[in-house]
Amino acid sequence: MTITIGVHSSNPSLYHLYHLSRLGLAREELAPFGESVVFHPYTNGVRTGELLSRCVIDFGGTGSTPPVTGQAAGHDIVYTAVSAPRPEHGALLVPEDSPVRTVADLKGTTVHLAIGSWQTHLVAKALDDAGLSYADDITAVRSTDDSEELLRTGAITAWVAQGAQLAAARRTGGLRTLIRTGDVITDRSVFFARRDLAESRPEVIEALTRALQRADDWAAAHPRAAAEIAAADLGGSADDWETALRALPWKIEPVTDAFLAEQQEAADIFHRTGFIDRPVTVARALAGADRTV
Repeated sequence: MTITIGVHSSNPSLYHLYHLSRLGLAREELAPFGESVVFHPYTNGVRTGELLSRCVIDFGGTGSTPPVTGQAAGHDIVYTAVSAPRPEHGALLVPEDSPVRTVADLKGTTVHLAIGSWQTHLVAKALDDAGLSYADDITAVRSTDDSEELLRTGAITAWVAQGAQLAAARRTGGLRTLIRTGDVITDRSVFFARRDLAESRPEVIEALTRALQRADDWAAAHPRAAAEIAAADLGGSADDWETALRALPWKIEPVTDAFLAEQQEAADIFHRTGFIDRPVTVARALAGADRTV
């Protein structure tokens, strides 16, 4: 059997597992089970649930939002593992001299973010906590390569930045953090698989999880080398990538009740604001779960 792992640049663990696969990572872990591994690169992590449902991939990972929207779209996924919290992974930025001092001040403004990613979870929960609605009280626009410039010139009010872009924006100066990610959500990487694989071959899921941790261990021990890989592949400076990568926890954890509660809260907010069109019961996305209740 060949296991197809989906990989995109927004998931650091899978990204480095992919780039280290030539060293035998993943293949070594799966060899005792007679499995081979191939990687399927794609650009938009929001598509992960769809790719699993279509059997294009067997295993993938994203931030917190795509599994919820995947369930809402009817994709039958199973959570397998999560990263430790990533409190410094991203931030909602405003200009230093902006009159916006609190989340409540965002009412009626335009915010750039990666719609459908963990950034939607961040903004939607921050607004919900402030008594505002993601759907009704801001204009959410998908980030572009020009988002930072638009923010600095006053064309938009706020922008969610992450990774090397966040490091570069802070290095340049002139912007202020309105929301620190860790003050609103845990912002974990989330890993999930096709149900048939997760339920029939749990030993393969365990092997994949070990491979992810080995990739994380490498990135934690070699932040400069990991940064140089990302800069060469994705652009930006190695210095900014190193700053960003050093802020990540590089630790894989099991799915817990606390994590499921975080995801359920997000799902409820998304449904209340119309970001998803039907309610989602997150606990159904577990191996062996009763999906009829």
